[in-house]
Amino acid sequence: MIYQFIPQLYYNTIGQHPPIMTIRDGDTVITTTVDARGWDNNGESAATGGNPMTGPFYVEEAMPGDTLAVKFESITPNRDWAWTTNMLAPAVIEPYVAASLPASDIVRWTVDVSQGVAYLKEPSPGLAELKLPLRPFLGCFGVAPSNGQFISTATSGEYGGNMDYKGLVAGTTVYFPVSSKGALFYLGDGHALQGDGEIIGTGLEISMDVRFTVSVQKGKKIGWPRGENDTHWFCIGNARPLDQALQHATTEMYRLLQEDFDLMSSEASLLLGQAVEYEIANMFNPAYSVVCKLPKSVLSQLYREKRVQ
Repeated sequence: MIYQFIPQLYYNTIGQHPPIMTIRDGDTVITTTVDARGWDNNGESAATGGNPMTGPFYVEEAMPGDTLAVKFESITPNRDWAWTTNMLAPAVIEPYVAASLPASDIVRWTVDVSQGVAYLKEPSPGLAELKLPLRPFLGCFGVAPSNGQFISTATSGEYGGNMDYKGLVAGTTVYFPVSSKGALFYLGDGHALQGDGEIIGTGLEISMDVRFTVSVQKGKKIGWPRGENDTHWFCIGNARPLDQALQHATTEMYRLLQEDFDLMSSEASLLLGQAVEYEIANMFNPAYSVVCKLPKSVLSQLYREKRVQ
């Protein structure tokens, strides 16, 4: 079944809020999101700022101990401008440099979806010719956390949340550990483009039109968000300090190799040691995010009885 939903209410926490729609395994939803400040496709304030989320969507078959798979079929900016800040985050540069930086300002960008580019509305001379290719994705989405928690959309954890990973684009499937009945899936915080790490605290913040499909993997228990695209499997760890986020992501990939690819500990270790790839997804939020990746071209060479498609 395909549903279309236009949100009227948004949440700045991910948790046990009343569902805005009930869907089932295999259903598709077409909906919209506002930007990180709550501005909608008309540039009007539709929600309180701080990554307001569309949702939650209650998935009937999902129960604690299952895995919810969400495939993003399309993620498209639905207005012709975005905004960013313009100063590096203190966490990514030397303290003496950070201390010398001026206060950050809001900067507007033109977003030309038809041409697939973004450029500054009022550029300084050094950036007057700058045009960057769009790569739309969602910075914040996930399922309700465990133990009835309500957690701010400023941060992230095992349930997903504000991961700001630029690889979460259309065509990607993301897998979440289900901790509550119905999973309660949220989405928002659209970015028309962003570099690794979200090192100025924003991507090109913009409202989005989104189409996604859900499926439930019964009895499939995972610990942290996983995902796949045409070229890679990946796992996301969210924590601070950065090395703890890397540990979560690597541990989840180690488990994936053992559970889904039938590798022994030594085999998983040998493979990771020579083929692993890492990305720093976010170095700005209360929890940093690290992505541990393995190419499908490598994984396709592994022998196993139950091959993940």
